[in-house]
Amino acid sequence: MSKEKTKVYLYTRVSTVMQIDGYSLDAQKSKMKAFCEYNDYEIAGEYEDAGKSGKSIEGRIQFNRMLEDIKSGKDGVSYVLVFKLSRFAAFYYIGGMYEQIHERHGI
Repeated sequence: MSKEKTKVYLYTRVSTVMQIDGYSLDAQKSKMKAFCEYNDYEIAGEYEDAGKSGKSIEGRIQFNRMLEDIKSGKDGVSYVLVFKLSRFAAFYYIGGMYEQIHERHGI
């Protein structure tokens, strides 16, 4: 009997050309996919906001879609993986607010 893999979402974001150096969307995805493979995680969804600031969730269409998918429980994910916490939210109090949402939904 095989063990069910832990399901995760990947979230990538860049806001300016300056951040592309070493933090490009492809570089972020590549490192997170390698992490998933190493830990035997199943990627249930990928969300990407290119050219969007982390200061607000306004205009971050994929971020908001990810939150709705988490709330609905449609994929049964256990974690949201980000390359760096600043990719999730530029201001850590915003990140903390969404951390609470994730905890309520078991993520």
